[in-house]
Amino acid sequence: MEVAHCYLDGNADAVEFCPHDLHRHVLAAATYTLQEGDRPSRSGSISLFDVDADDGRFDLFHRVETAGIFDIKWNPVGGAVDRPMLAQADADGCLRIHDLECSSDGEKGGVLREISGEKISSSMCLCLDWNPSATSISVGLSNGSVSIVSFSESQLDVSQEWKAHDFELWATSFDMHQPQLVYTGSDDCKFSCWDLRDSPPNMAFQNSKAHKMGVCCIAKCPSNPNTLVTGSYDEYLRLWDVRSISKPVNETSIHLGGGVWRVKHHPYIPGLVLAACMHNGFAIVKIEDDKGELIETYGKHGSLAYGADWQRRELAQEDKQKSNVVATCSFYDRLLRVWMPGNNKVAVGRLYSSAAQS
Repeated sequence: MEVAHCYLDGNADAVEFCPHDLHRHVLAAATYTLQEGDRPSRSGSISLFDVDADDGRFDLFHRVETAGIFDIKWNPVGGAVDRPMLAQADADGCLRIHDLECSSDGEKGGVLREISGEKISSSMCLCLDWNPSATSISVGLSNGSVSIVSFSESQLDVSQEWKAHDFELWATSFDMHQPQLVYTGSDDCKFSCWDLRDSPPNMAFQNSKAHKMGVCCIAKCPSNPNTLVTGSYDEYLRLWDVRSISKPVNETSIHLGGGVWRVKHHPYIPGLVLAACMHNGFAIVKIEDDKGELIETYGKHGSLAYGADWQRRELAQEDKQKSNVVATCSFYDRLLRVWMPGNNKVAVGRLYSSAAQS
């Protein structure tokens, strides 16, 4: 079901709902626009929206102009800082942290204020991920390197950096259950795991055969410490069993089409995954018993499907059929949409019931 849509001021490539309790209505959308010519430039923006799907509310309340943005992430709940902060990886080689400052009168809204920014490379910052305690951020660079940047009291400092891949590094992800491990994926088709306890970090494993094209995204399953998913330009979502850090012991692939650019696990429902599939719209996949099943597709974007996220709407047992809310964006048409999955009873009811029984 459609909730609302709008067109952004630039090419849309990332959307992120705030996970913090009092700010779950806040949706951040980022853009990247290349101005070609004799002196090309890369500009961008972050727009904040107030979203309430039940009331049909979808209001822009703040926008900040930035360098061209490749990735944004809110800091995790339960980390060292309990207020909402948004990290930005941009084309100028900078990592920036924005604080969400809310209005003093208690009204919804607010503004982003940059509290820290650091140029960490002459290459472009392509992706980022917070560690679970929000004390450090991993950043993937266009030269194939990874930077681990410590964050404390609004200060950013590069603590480790190493050459991890041969080409652009589009995916970096902390293992939320073992945060000393960082996963990376690149245009060189390699999927790697690094142990940060060594300096330089030791390669725990590397798989160079499973992905037939570049690795675009990596995400550990929040509810299962043994499960991880990867997405690739080769159009497959891959489900990995990582019980041995020397190598993944099992791998299952699900063809989604279009190139799997971004994946998001549902914040509460185990086994529900949202995927942005570039040339093939968006998909929702159910993972159960180490198998994946495509249960819904969404094709109402006319351009590259890049950004996708679930809104954090906690589902009580007595309200398990309540609709989920999803935000998606597409690149060249600059389109941002908020919608609810159509077969919600299958996606939410069965999975929530099975989780409650376990």
